[in-house]
Amino acid sequence: MKKLFELLRLMRPYQWVKNTFVFTGLLFGHAWHDPHLVAQVVVVFIAFCLVSSAIYTFNDIVDMEQDRLHPKKSQRPLAAGRVSISAAGMLAALLGSLGLVLAYAASPTVFIILLCYALMNIAYSLRLKHVVILDVFIIATGFMLRILAGTLGVGIPPSQWLLLCGLMVTLFLGFTKRRAEIIALTDDKTAHRKVLEHYSPVLLDKMIGITAAGLIMSYSLYTMNPDTIRIHNTPNLIYTVPFVMYGVFRYIYLLHHQSRGGDPSHDLVRDPHLFIAVGAWLVTTILLIA
Repeated sequence: MKKLFELLRLMRPYQWVKNTFVFTGLLFGHAWHDPHLVAQVVVVFIAFCLVSSAIYTFNDIVDMEQDRLHPKKSQRPLAAGRVSISAAGMLAALLGSLGLVLAYAASPTVFIILLCYALMNIAYSLRLKHVVILDVFIIATGFMLRILAGTLGVGIPPSQWLLLCGLMVTLFLGFTKRRAEIIALTDDKTAHRKVLEHYSPVLLDKMIGITAAGLIMSYSLYTMNPDTIRIHNTPNLIYTVPFVMYGVFRYIYLLHHQSRGGDPSHDLVRDPHLFIAVGAWLVTTILLIA
């Protein structure tokens, strides 16, 4: 039973919240009334959860030695020696296979998108995570592929504004993740992640500022766009902008004053201010466009 619990920890189910990006098409495409589409997107969500867990497991195998040098990641099942490499490899293969089968069941397009996601993340784990700036863009691309799988993959036309806002928020989270790693690793930061030698606090703070401003501006312009008003039949989405601004500013505060920002999934559920801001944005948005 204990071993099963460690295997579950290896899958990082708390990270599955990131896969909720596949539902953005249902919400902003007004497709939640179609039971078939809803069922398809739920299958896509499960497929992404399985494949992403396979990638996390594979990444933990590759990074096992570096994780042992990290104050928090050293407690992961592989780094702590509570799960063998062979068991982790078998788990990754099983999860990846099941996820791709489910993706094909949803649609061939979803299968191709998820396969691209898996191959990109394998390349990231083996090599591309060491390439400065590109590493963060790959993280952002993973989120964009989730959005595409939940829109293009099931026949919902993806909005250009939706893709732009998604890119901005994921780049913002990617750069804050790197900044949080620099804060956490006060000693030899490059021993844990080599790419950190190419980042500096000043550089990352500038990139965080740029992407935060881009996120707020792109979302604000989206809410005021005539096509948005026509599609959602309301000009009032502009009133959700303060929730977005508060969430962004709160996240930057958590990064600099509470040494968080390295894991959005944890930060969302652990910080009541951030949780309420995101929840209020979601509820208000649903009420306005539904």
